[in-house]
Amino acid sequence: MAHTTTRRSPLAHAADRFTAVTRNSRGALRLAELPFLTQITVRLDPKSPAAKAAGLALGVPLPLSPNTVNRGAELAVLWLGPDEWLVVGPATATDLAERLRTAIGDEPSAVVDVSAQRTTLLVAGPLSRDLLAQGCSLDLHPRAFGIGHCAQTTLARAQVVIVARDGLKPGFWVLVRSSYSGYLAAWLLDAATEYLGRPALQGR
Repeated sequence: MAHTTTRRSPLAHAADRFTAVTRNSRGALRLAELPFLTQITVRLDPKSPAAKAAGLALGVPLPLSPNTVNRGAELAVLWLGPDEWLVVGPATATDLAERLRTAIGDEPSAVVDVSAQRTTLLVAGPLSRDLLAQGCSLDLHPRAFGIGHCAQTTLARAQVVIVARDGLKPGFWVLVRSSYSGYLAAWLLDAATEYLGRPALQGR
C-alpha cells in the first residue's frame, strides 16, 4: 500500500485565527502565514566575480548597502551582512540553489538552502506598525524603515528578519525560525486583540 505525506506548514494550526483577525479588524490588520517560501543563504566576497555571477543568475544584483533589499520579478534579495545575503523566492523555485552554484562555479562561496529553517509571517494594514512596535525596538516609521529595507532584530524576544514590503501600505514580512513560529504567532494574535474589541477571538 502506498503512503503519501501531506506537507504541513509550521503555522497551519493558526490560519483560522489569522483570518479572524483580518476580518474583525475591518482591514486595519492582516495576519497570514506565507508558507514554504524558498530561502537560500549566499556567502561570498561582494567584490568578487561570484557576486556579479550570482546577480546575473538571479536577475537582480546583490544589494551592497546595509539592511536593504533588491527585488526582481519573483525574488527578493536581502542584505544580512557584508558578505551574506538571503534570497527569498516562491515555493516553486526549487532549482534556485543549484542555479546559483552553477553560475558561481569555482569562485569561493557558500550557497545553502535554508528553506526549512524559517517560515514567513505577513503583517500588514494601517495598524501593522503599531502591532509590531509592541514587541520590537526598531523604528518602523517609513522615514526610517521604508520600502526596500530589512533588518535582523528581535520581536517579542524571538530572533526575526523584518522586511518592509511594497504594495501593502504598509506591510511587512517577518521571517522567524520554524521552532519559534508558534510562540510568535500566539504573541501576535494576543497583541492584536487590543485593536479588535472582539473578546470571542481570545483563546479560540
